[in-house]
Amino acid sequence: MRILLLTHYYPPETGPPQLRWSALVRDLVGAGHEVDVITPAPHYPTGQLLPGEDPAQVGHRHTGEHGETVHRVPFRPSTGTALSLLLDQGLTAAHSMVTAWRRRADLRPDVVIATVPGIPTAAAGRAVATLLRAPLVLEMRDAWPDILGGVGDPGAHPARRAVRGLVLATARTAVTLLQRSADLVVTTTDSFGETLRERGVGRVVTVRNAHHELPGEAAPRPERSGTSPLRVIYVGTVGRAHGLETSVRAAHLARQAGVDVVLRVVGTGARLAPVRQLVRELQAPVELVGPVPREEVAEHYAWCDTFLVSLRDWPGLCRTVPSKLYEALALGLHVSASVAGEAAEIVERTGAGFAVPPEDAETLAAAWRELAARGPSPDRPRMRAWLEEHATESGASARLMEALASLTRQRVPA
Repeated sequence: MRILLLTHYYPPETGPPQLRWSALVRDLVGAGHEVDVITPAPHYPTGQLLPGEDPAQVGHRHTGEHGETVHRVPFRPSTGTALSLLLDQGLTAAHSMVTAWRRRADLRPDVVIATVPGIPTAAAGRAVATLLRAPLVLEMRDAWPDILGGVGDPGAHPARRAVRGLVLATARTAVTLLQRSADLVVTTTDSFGETLRERGVGRVVTVRNAHHELPGEAAPRPERSGTSPLRVIYVGTVGRAHGLETSVRAAHLARQAGVDVVLRVVGTGARLAPVRQLVRELQAPVELVGPVPREEVAEHYAWCDTFLVSLRDWPGLCRTVPSKLYEALALGLHVSASVAGEAAEIVERTGAGFAVPPEDAETLAAAWRELAARGPSPDRPRMRAWLEEHATESGASARLMEALASLTRQRVPA
């Protein structure tokens, strides 16, 4: 099978989408499929070309780590704001369409896959699949367009809110139409897959995120003593949807209640500056480490008593499961979850820790007070068993390949 993947995020960048597709492409190529990837030059998370990367790679193709052919297209440098990211993704999507058309004789895909995040990538996937007469597989990593309902500033000027509301309504309609037009939609959660079916999306399959092995992976640290601080770790994107401000306030409240707690945030994102400002204002017990190489992440996991998973109380996020949750399950880390919906159900079902309502700093602080008193005791055998059944790399690849094979078998030649 010849597979064409359109994605805005791809190795050597590191992040959940990049790790997911690196593993999937590895297994697709290993199974004998030919994979072409159209993607911008590496520029995540800084928005600028990554150090050591050659600007001349744009417009050229090269062989990827797993034997895939990677076609690099331009990007627009971004600053992390929503507008700059949208312009970046839009420019890349446009160049992806042009590249696919110019190289159509070499590509000749049996299937086109477009993956979101990057809503413009979904539109580009629809156009490319139509032009090249191939079925479209649309991967929705998050609950789009539902999570658009949480975007916006309630305190903005009424005229600005009205314009934003019109833009978001248009985007929601466009995304829903794209989903319905796709030959197959891939989701990462069962709950969002069911939502799409209820909206008339014909073919939906769940391919969960998976745990990806860490370089230098370490066992969890020994059980904490009653005199040591409660060490909370957050590793990942400090974005709008994650609501780290709630966790900063919870750490502050717990410290005021007499709990010796330290929250360490490892990562960067659009909300890092506001989070840093809140830490200063509250004098909260929070360490902001910034981004670190993946090789160093294991050291931070070994430091912690509990792993923080956090999402905002936005529509759609209750049908989202952060990929880092699977990493915590695999490592046997206790989980402090400030989430709702399917992610909370997984935490409770596996015995990994506790789940409190999102954006509820008081309840999260109370849970940390109780955890500091009794100590973490995650049910590691149950966590591992659930992970092996639902969220392994090999399982995700097998599920995707089965869906692609079924789709291409049923495809009627034009």
